[in-house]
Amino acid sequence: MAGDGIGPEVMVPCLELLNAVVGKFDEFRLAFDSVPAGATCYQETGDAFPQASMQTAKESDAILLGAMGLPDIRYPDGTEIAPQLNLRFDLGLYAGVRPVRVIPGLPPVLADPRAASLDFVLVRESTEGLFASRGKGEIDRDSEARDTLVITRDVSERLFDFAFRLAEKRKAQGKAGRVTCVDKSNVFTSFAFFRRVFYERAALFPEVGAYDAYVDATALNMVRQPWLFDVLVTENMFGDILSDLGAALLGGMGMAPSADIGDEHAVFQPCHGSAPDIAGQGKANPTAMFLSAAMMLDWLGDVHCLRACNQASELLVMAVDTAYREGALLPVELGGRSGTQDIFSAVATALDDTELTAAAQGG
Repeated sequence: MAGDGIGPEVMVPCLELLNAVVGKFDEFRLAFDSVPAGATCYQETGDAFPQASMQTAKESDAILLGAMGLPDIRYPDGTEIAPQLNLRFDLGLYAGVRPVRVIPGLPPVLADPRAASLDFVLVRESTEGLFASRGKGEIDRDSEARDTLVITRDVSERLFDFAFRLAEKRKAQGKAGRVTCVDKSNVFTSFAFFRRVFYERAALFPEVGAYDAYVDATALNMVRQPWLFDVLVTENMFGDILSDLGAALLGGMGMAPSADIGDEHAVFQPCHGSAPDIAGQGKANPTAMFLSAAMMLDWLGDVHCLRACNQASELLVMAVDTAYREGALLPVELGGRSGTQDIFSAVATALDDTELTAAAQGG
């Protein structure tokens, strides 16, 4: 789903890179179906998310999404068009995965040298929390408005299990292997419940450290000492806010990949929006799109027990790192002059490095 604005501009080179990296492995191939959805689709057809597109998404092994929504195209009630939210709710994509990993060669955002090797993950619950009130809020006699925060045991247990399994995987890769529950349990009953369920599930993963922190303190420490984090897990709205802070630690939204994962389906997309102000100018940063595709390959490898798919993911990430490491690339959004084609060409060149390929295949 290429979507709107710069969505198609970052999707085209991403698909080219995916075909190139997959071509280095004999064990699997990818087949793509391109389907319409988004604000442009709504403008042209009156339907932002055709049923046929949703059906194709449900039948697919994974969903790769560019960006959706345009500020000037809205529903009659004034709300923005966001089929990506429909995907989260309709497919039960409860685990929003937002990696915060600094890419070598980019100007540092934080002065402390420890920030140069940041590598932690925020797991955001993506189907309930405060977002459960989407489209259901109430305004009473134009004097009082209400939106209800909803936290359920069923979704929370699956969310926490996902976070602990992710920490287990990271620990096997040499990372810290700990999970921190981020909440506001000192004020709200719903978050006290959230934290209680967290520690209940933690008991099932004794090899992973379990900690807790208030969301305000976490926001502070994501700037003051973010290198202390490994896996953070939190409610939908808190995760929405903290994930943007995490993207800022990388330099901007164009550097930040993401995934929304459920028990049977998953969507992979860059954290950035459709950016209509730069659409068509060749300025869009495709890095987050490339890294989201790498996340897709890694997830597919895990789901299908296909190590070659995980290796292809590793190769794509290594190619991105290699392209940036020498410092010649600096995206427009970071004040540089490297546009979409420049970044794509550099990553594609790195993919041709036989030593890089051998390292990934032998991993």
